[in-house]
Amino acid sequence: MMINQSESAVVTAQIRDRHPLALALFALTAVSGLIDAVSYLGLGHVFTANMTGNVVVVAFALVGTPGFSVAGSLTSLAAFLLGSLLAGRLALRHRDGSRVRWLRTALLAETALQGAATVVAFASDGHATEALIALLAVAMGLRNGTVRKLGVPDMTTTVLTLTLTGIAADSSLAGGTNPRLSRRLYAVLAMLAGAAPGAALVIHGHLAWALLASTGLVAAITIGYRERD
Repeated sequence: MMINQSESAVVTAQIRDRHPLALALFALTAVSGLIDAVSYLGLGHVFTANMTGNVVVVAFALVGTPGFSVAGSLTSLAAFLLGSLLAGRLALRHRDGSRVRWLRTALLAETALQGAATVVAFASDGHATEALIALLAVAMGLRNGTVRKLGVPDMTTTVLTLTLTGIAADSSLAGGTNPRLSRRLYAVLAMLAGAAPGAALVIHGHLAWALLASTGLVAAITIGYRERD
């Protein structure tokens, strides 16, 4: 069934946690944790998925804080914006089509970008820092823009600030009703589940293998994503 994006926004707002789309987004959240572990720990303290942190890193770098790179941070921001722009164009192209085809197309592009980064990492032994930052940030911008257009509540896949705020501000202790609490907790756990092994691989000198793992995960998500939309 073909649906336009205004109708899709209504549908995705009602997605439950065990829906194939939600499960795919949880898995992608884990990938984001892995990618930011790679970029922050292995590419000069630069974020490629979490742009909130990256803006702060730019400020650190601009005042000469040791260990932070202006060039790397600005490369990441510019590449992320490019990826987000591409996501907007892709969403426009699929505005009257299948959500499954739209998301799969975006994930195929992300897989290709992460795959290219993996090849560069193995070929350069992880030293082609700027190229790796650019490729990963474009991939994450494309993903973030696509997920934003999908509009599933509390499922950004790359940032947890509002998710954590919601856990506390909407809790029964604050007089709330704990809406989507399980989803919010799953998102936090997914990010941890990706960041921990990513960090372990990087600190033991296996940055390229961490990227290979992230590429394989996105490819698996792309192949496994099925739903009737």
